[in-house]
Amino acid sequence: MIFRMAAESKTHWPHAPLHRLSEAGTYIVTAGTYGKRHFFHGHERLTALHNGLLRYAERYGWLLEAWAVFPNHYHFVGHSPEGTEDGAESLSVFLADFHQHGSSWVNEQDATVGRKVWHNYWETRLTYEKSYFVRLNYVHQNAVKHGLVPVANQYRWCSAAWFERTATPAMVKTIYGFKTDQIKIVDDF
Repeated sequence: MIFRMAAESKTHWPHAPLHRLSEAGTYIVTAGTYGKRHFFHGHERLTALHNGLLRYAERYGWLLEAWAVFPNHYHFVGHSPEGTEDGAESLSVFLADFHQHGSSWVNEQDATVGRKVWHNYWETRLTYEKSYFVRLNYVHQNAVKHGLVPVANQYRWCSAAWFERTATPAMVKTIYGFKTDQIKIVDDF
């Protein structure tokens, strides 16, 4: 499932959070749909959103370590491109392109051309190892937090099963051992 290419447009969000993307590094990103509406409900749409996120991250050189997509929002932890002029500043271009094409695709599915789909995104640069590990666990476990599955690796639109297959058992145990109940992440979806 691929989002169809559409003309690129930029939208200015006067109520948007300030994005401080001057340094390369590792970021946690959350994006939500307009009005928290479930535009990406159902298997086909979640698969399209999931595959689109991974494809656009790769296109813009972002290395994702954890991700979870839902009908009305998504999270990821990713490393900005290294050795490029844009570095972390490419995040806004990456997400604008991803959101534009995702919006066009889902609006075509619903025959509602021009409808606003995405509201905003929030990013935080992770500079402390413990903070990074806690957020990795948070994103991997997010489907459990939202009550969608009892075990994270059962949710097909997140990275938990991939992480458990590719990381060492010691790394999985370490990451999953970090408590996530005290962190502040936009996630009231």
